[in-house]
Amino acid sequence: MSSHLETHIVRPEKIGKKDFAQRVKELRYRLVQVQNEVKRSKFPVIVLFGGVDGAGKHETVDILNEWMDPRFLKAKAYRERNAVEKEYPEMWRFWRDLPQAGEMFLYLSAWTSRPLMDRVKKGISKHEFQAWIDRIAAFEKTQVDNGALILKFWMHLDRDKQHKRLIKLSSDEEISWQIRASDWENLGLYQRFVETADEIIQGTSAVPWTIVDGSLEKERTLLVAETILNALEKRLEEEEEKKGKRVLSTKCIGKGMNHFKKVDLSASVEKAEYRKRLKELQSRLAVLQSDANNRGIATALVFEGWDAAGKGGAIRRITQALDARQYEVLPVGAPTQEELDHHYMWRFWKQLPSAGRMTIFDRSWYGRVLVERIEGFATKQEWHRAFGEILQCEQEWHQSGMVVCKFWLHISKEEQLRRFEDREKTPYKSWKLTDEDWRNREKWDAYLDAGEDMFELTSTKDLPWTIVPSNQKYFARLMVLETVCNALQKRLES
Repeated sequence: MSSHLETHIVRPEKIGKKDFAQRVKELRYRLVQVQNEVKRSKFPVIVLFGGVDGAGKHETVDILNEWMDPRFLKAKAYRERNAVEKEYPEMWRFWRDLPQAGEMFLYLSAWTSRPLMDRVKKGISKHEFQAWIDRIAAFEKTQVDNGALILKFWMHLDRDKQHKRLIKLSSDEEISWQIRASDWENLGLYQRFVETADEIIQGTSAVPWTIVDGSLEKERTLLVAETILNALEKRLEEEEEKKGKRVLSTKCIGKGMNHFKKVDLSASVEKAEYRKRLKELQSRLAVLQSDANNRGIATALVFEGWDAAGKGGAIRRITQALDARQYEVLPVGAPTQEELDHHYMWRFWKQLPSAGRMTIFDRSWYGRVLVERIEGFATKQEWHRAFGEILQCEQEWHQSGMVVCKFWLHISKEEQLRRFEDREKTPYKSWKLTDEDWRNREKWDAYLDAGEDMFELTSTKDLPWTIVPSNQKYFARLMVLETVCNALQKRLES
């Protein structure tokens, strides 16, 4: 039975040297011109290469680097994860290495490489392999949905041609160093490689692959380069058609489960009890975080909520208990231009805690479905998609072993006004109150709707939101501390 690879392979026609030289001359000119248009149109381009050994992956990337403008082109090649990379979730290094708008990155041995090798050589289970395929498909869909153009090439040779290619390369003194013992070992596993690659290609075909016969060196490169050019030109036409079609909306999309109304804002604790419990919980947290540090368990704490709800105070009661070498507090503000030129989750993937450390996000990626939704910085389509994209990322972090706690500090509108007025009257607090705080207060109802959607669509059994009654700061601080302690203990005991 023919495989998907065999039935969908593109076989370029053989051409003469003169014809090749003329086509390359024209192609190089057009590629550079289109690159400049892409830079102006500001969408990122991801070009992924996979394939069998000897089929021309690296050679094709080398030639593309020669033919195109190197200012907007980078090659990214990966080996086994190093010690630092192993301290983060699997996809961390690929999120870290995403191109910004207007750039093109060429990827070798990237996100499809490990599941392929692990399935063939280590025999990972069907379930683990399928989880990898699902992870890859979700990653690629997220990039495409947020504007990236992804082109994927599988460079293929049948077994006989691969054998001949390896012999030829091995006999050339100048390039024989490229051939490793593992290449010959892989040849012996050829059929298993092809069958596994077939599963990966079909399982991630929502972003389609171009399967290229790599036996003709000049022709395969020409085919890849012309495919890239055609895709870029088509995308540029689509970008032109999309101009002026930005659709904004803040309409609630959830079922209206009234999470906010279920919160008992009268919850409080006596000052003496607060001091006693604070000391106990901070001592408990210190021990738990020390154990997590020793075992390489990372923790991400997310704080959202109303202005003046006490996020800073709650965060300080956490950090008071910890060794300063084991945590970082990240106040999240408006994105920089570089961050705007990447996927909105890029800056947060880059700031994830490494193994054993804790990162506390004062505001977070949920700005996409809160302030960006309400202020019109994200379109209706963008913030609608964001619920699933955010949850997908958080699920990956959780599955990697990270502790993720999400807090919304909730106060009444009346209590917020009282705190605003108190800040106005108190010199050492007045810096905390800004014009933006008053402006956000005018959109209280819009934030209520946005919060309801957020709780409903991103709260799961493994990744729940904790809505903290914060009219009394003592109660709120204790609840946050206890929730973090319980989450760490549960992870340590698992």
